[in-house]
Amino acid sequence: MTKKEIIDAAFRVWGRDFYFHTSLSKLASELGVCKPALYRHFLSKNALLEAMLRHFYDDYTAFILPEYEKAMKVSDKTEAIFILTRSIIEYYARNVDIFIFAMIKLHRQKADTINISDISEELRNRGVDFRAFYQSINKNYTFEPIIMRLVFTTLTFYMAGFHKAGKSINNQPSEESIQKITGVISAIIGKGLGYTIGEIDELDYIGLEKLITGKADSITDDPLLKAVAGAVAEAGPWEASMEQVAKRSGLSKSSLYCHFKSRQDMLRQLFMTESLRIIDFSRQGMLQSQNPLEQLYLGIISIAEYLRSKPDILVALDWIRNRKLNIDPDGKSHNEQEIDFLRIFDEIDIKPLQNSDSPFRETPLIEQKNIGISPWILFLIVNTLMRKNQEQAHTSSAQLRTQSSGAQPRAGKLSNEDIRMLFRFIALGIGGFKNNEE
Repeated sequence: MTKKEIIDAAFRVWGRDFYFHTSLSKLASELGVCKPALYRHFLSKNALLEAMLRHFYDDYTAFILPEYEKAMKVSDKTEAIFILTRSIIEYYARNVDIFIFAMIKLHRQKADTINISDISEELRNRGVDFRAFYQSINKNYTFEPIIMRLVFTTLTFYMAGFHKAGKSINNQPSEESIQKITGVISAIIGKGLGYTIGEIDELDYIGLEKLITGKADSITDDPLLKAVAGAVAEAGPWEASMEQVAKRSGLSKSSLYCHFKSRQDMLRQLFMTESLRIIDFSRQGMLQSQNPLEQLYLGIISIAEYLRSKPDILVALDWIRNRKLNIDPDGKSHNEQEIDFLRIFDEIDIKPLQNSDSPFRETPLIEQKNIGISPWILFLIVNTLMRKNQEQAHTSSAQLRTQSSGAQPRAGKLSNEDIRMLFRFIALGIGGFKNNEE
């Protein structure tokens, strides 16, 4: 048994459970060895996780480096973007175990797991310098950091759908399916829903925002569910306990069982209650216009407004970021098609989706009307809001340092300008950020 065999097995075994449990005993059983045999190669579980991280960096950069170098040389910067993007998509399509690791351990890491100092620096040391790539396209595209995050968030979302639909954990995707999903995701990133720049630029964003801004503040919270949301925000959806909720609500743990059958029922009630509130709030917003494009923006700004006014609820609904609602006692996830929350934009008449060449018709998330765009849009909104929350947390920890230097910390709350860029990406993809050519 070699170190590489252990690392490969760890990706495979822990990935099946989405890293909820990183058990060395389960890993030893998979390899057919005793647990102490693992310690001959790795002194601890953290040492193994760090080795997995190094393997990811090495393998990822080795795969995309040739395409990165090609992208840096081509004069057509749109082509450069898609050369690199397609390479990243193909890598994750071929490596489901590493995709799960990247999605969970890199992008959802906690302070008590892996210490990741700087992902960009690790990749740069191996020859893939994303900062240099962004600079190379800067004259042709106006890309704020939020846009690049939306690109990778879209890639992550549809790649998760691809692997889920194809049950890739147990079935290696075919070459045909890999090429198909690579083309589909590239097309969605390239042009979004398929609107035109003229249609998007005609919108009165300030006027639409005035219809929504501040209205969520008047919504009264249920005190008990607010305590549940606070516990989830503090500990996470999988670790929040009845004891934490009892302490926050001022009730005894036994009293909570008069309201909730179990911890799982507690989380479900929180999710269902808040999702219905968000549906109602966003629909009220969308009803203020008869124009489908305005309705789309009003729905997006409504959801963002609701969640940014209730940060605990935002964290409680953060499961959307990896499209997994796994709170049933039997461990099975809910059928997403049965949750109205994930069909929030289906009532809007989005005409570009009716075109036969719309890439959304080829996604693994096709539904009857708007072919699965609602989960994608929700995923982008929640991911963007959570990123801003993380920036705010980092800003708070650095407050004293910036005060002494005179620098101003960056605000963490998502602004209306950020939401407009989010909307523009959804409607136009990266094509909405290309500079006018002379």
